[in-house]
Amino acid sequence: MADMSGKICVVTGATNGIGKVTALELAKMGATVIVVGRSAERTESVVKEIQQASGNNAVEALLADLSVQAQVRELAAAIQRKYEHLDVLVNNAGGMFLRREETADGIEMTWALNHLNYFLLTNLLLDTLKRAPAARIVNVASDAHEGGKIQFDDLAFKQRRYGWMVAYAQSKLANIMFTYELARRLNGTNVTANTLHPGFVNTNFGANNGTLARIAKVVMRPLALSPEQGASTIIYLASSPEVEGTTGQYFVKCKPHRSSKASYDEAVQRRLWRVSEEMVGLPVTA
Repeated sequence: MADMSGKICVVTGATNGIGKVTALELAKMGATVIVVGRSAERTESVVKEIQQASGNNAVEALLADLSVQAQVRELAAAIQRKYEHLDVLVNNAGGMFLRREETADGIEMTWALNHLNYFLLTNLLLDTLKRAPAARIVNVASDAHEGGKIQFDDLAFKQRRYGWMVAYAQSKLANIMFTYELARRLNGTNVTANTLHPGFVNTNFGANNGTLARIAKVVMRPLALSPEQGASTIIYLASSPEVEGTTGQYFVKCKPHRSSKASYDEAVQRRLWRVSEEMVGLPVTA
C-alpha cells in the first residue's frame, strides 16, 4: 500500500461503487480525500463511513451535480479556496441513460455528464494540480468506447435516433481521446493523465433507468466484478509509485492496454478539445 500522507485527492462520483471504494482506499493510505456527490445526506453519510473505516478524519464532502456546468465551476472554486494545490483528481462520476434527456444547460445528458464534466473540471483545476510536486489525473472510461465514434455533426442526438449505448460509447471514447490530448498538452509539466477500463462492476450504476435495467443487472450480476475489484486500477493509477511519470496511457487490470484504433486519431482529439471548449465556455485554443 502506497503512502499518500500529505496528498490531497478529489474523487467524483464517490458516494457509491468504485468511486466510494477509491475514496476509502486513498483515505486508508493517509490522503486528504474530497468526496464529491450530489446528495448532501448521502455524501455526508459516506464521509463518516470512510472516516470510521479508515481511521482518517481528513475526509470531507463537497456537493455538485456535475451535469450542470455552473455547479462544476462552483466545485472547482470551492476546492481552490481551501487548497493551495491538488495531488490527485479522479474523474469518475458518470451515468447511462436509456432515454434522451437534457441538462439544465440544454446539453444531452450522457455527453454532459460523462465527458464535459471531466473536461471542464479538469481544465478549471489544472493550475491547482500544477502546484503539486507531482500530480495525477485519472479518467475512468470503459471498454464500451471500442464501439464509439465522435459524431461531431450531431453530438446531441437531435438529428439521429437516440440510442443509449451509442451515446454511452461516444462519451467513453471522448474520455480516452480527451486523456490523450490532455497528456500531450501537459508534456513537460509535473502533471500526468491516464485513463482506464474498470471492468463490468456490480454497482448501482444505471439504476436510474427503471425496472428493466435493474432486472438486467440482476441477471448479469454473477459475471460482474466487485466494486473493490473494479476500483483496483483507479487506485493503482492514483497512488502507485510504479506509474509515477507515466502519462497518456489506457489501462486495464493495472496494465497498459491498446484502446480502439479510432481513439488514437490526433486530428479528432484536437477537434474534440476545441468543440468541448466551446460547449463549456472556455477560451478556444489552437
